Amino acid sequence: MRARLRAPGGASTITLPNDATVGDLITQIIEKTSITKFDIKYGYPPQPLRLEQQEKSLPLSQLDIKLDGEQLTISPRDDGVEKETNSKQESVTPANKVASKAGGPSTSTSSRFSFTGASSESIEKSEQKKERKQVSLQRKAMEGDVPELPLPERGATLVLRVMPDDNSCLFRAFGAAVLPGDDLTMTELRSLVAAAIQADPETYSQVVLEQKPDDYCRWIQTPDAWGGFIELGILAKHFDIEICSIDVQTLRVDKFNSDRPTRCILVYSGIHYDTIVQSPSEPPHLTSTNPPEFDVRVFDNADDYILQKALELCKKLQAKHYFTDTGGMAIKCNICGVVVYGEGQAAGHAGQTGHYDMAEVRMLGGK
Repeated sequence: MRARLRAPGGASTITLPNDATVGDLITQIIEKTSITKFDIKYGYPPQPLRLEQQEKSLPLSQLDIKLDGEQLTISPRDDGVEKETNSKQESVTPANKVASKAGGPSTSTSSRFSFTGASSESIEKSEQKKERKQVSLQRKAMEGDVPELPLPERGATLVLRVMPDDNSCLFRAFGAAVLPGDDLTMTELRSLVAAAIQADPETYSQVVLEQKPDDYCRWIQTPDAWGGFIELGILAKHFDIEICSIDVQTLRVDKFNSDRPTRCILVYSGIHYDTIVQSPSEPPHLTSTNPPEFDVRVFDNADDYILQKALELCKKLQAKHYFTDTGGMAIKCNICGVVVYGEGQAAGHAGQTGHYDMAEVRMLGGK
C-alpha cells in the first residue's frame, strides 16, 4: 500500500506491505509527521478516517475504504504538546504542483514547477506579510515527441494536449476541455474556486487548506498559484461534469463529481496537468495534424472505450518517464550544489539557506 501524507510539517509518502495493519499505518504516520495524537481526513470532500476506533491488529485490507493511492491529511489534536512538536517541521504548499514545456507535441526542453520552502519561523513571518516565497525548480522533461494513440474505429487519434508552463496548468487543462477557445478563463476559474471555498467554510476548513481560508482564497487567485484536488472537485461540481484525472506514475484514475452525464480526461504527471483529446486524423491514424479547434474534448460518461484508451496512452507516457516522483526525486541546488531528496528536503533546504533555485537531477544507479 502506498499513500500520500499531508501534515503541517510537509508532505511525504508512506509504503506498507499488503498485509499491513492499522497499527502499522499509525506507526508510519507518527514516524513521518512526528505527531503522536492526530486526526485524519481522506477523499473528496474530505471526511474523517477514525483509526482509533479500529483494532490495531486489523489488516488495512479489511477496512471499508481503499487507502492505496489515497491522500491522507494529518492534523494534530489541539493539546499544545503536538503544536510545539509540529512547529519544528518544515512546510510545503498544499495541493498538487504544476509544470511543463509550453505548447506543441514535443517537450525537449526543461520545465519548471514551484512549491513553498520555508521553516516554521519564516512561514509565520510570511503569513504576517500575506505572501509566499516559492522554490523555482526545473525538472527533466520527456525526451522526444509525446506519444499518440491511433483510434481507427473513430477515424481519429488520441492526443495529449500539453499545457503551457505558466503555473495555471490545471486551470488551462480543464478550460481547454470544457471552455475551449477562451484563453482568459484562468482568472475566472480561480475566482470561482475562491468563491466556493468562502461559501462552504465547513468543508474547506483551515485543516483541509493548511492555512486560513481567506489567505488561501487570496493565494489561489494569484497567477503564480497552482491548483490540485481541491480545485478539481470544485470545478467539476460547478460545471456538472465528471473529471477523470489519470496519474501517470501509478495509472490510478481519480474521479471528481463522478457519474455525471459527461466527462473530461486530464493527465497528472506529478507536478503538471495536461488534457487528453480525440483529434480527427487520416489513416493509419498514427499522428494527428489537425489543430486543437477540431478536438473532441468532452465524452459521454458511458464511453468506457475512451477511458481505456486514455490509460493505454498514459502507459506510453509512463514508459517514457513522463512523471516526477516529488517524494523521492533527487534535487540539486543550483546555488550551492547540495543534492537533497524529495520536496520536503528541498523545502527545508530553502528555508534554512534562502536558496530557491533548484533542478531535478538523475543520479547514476538511481531509478
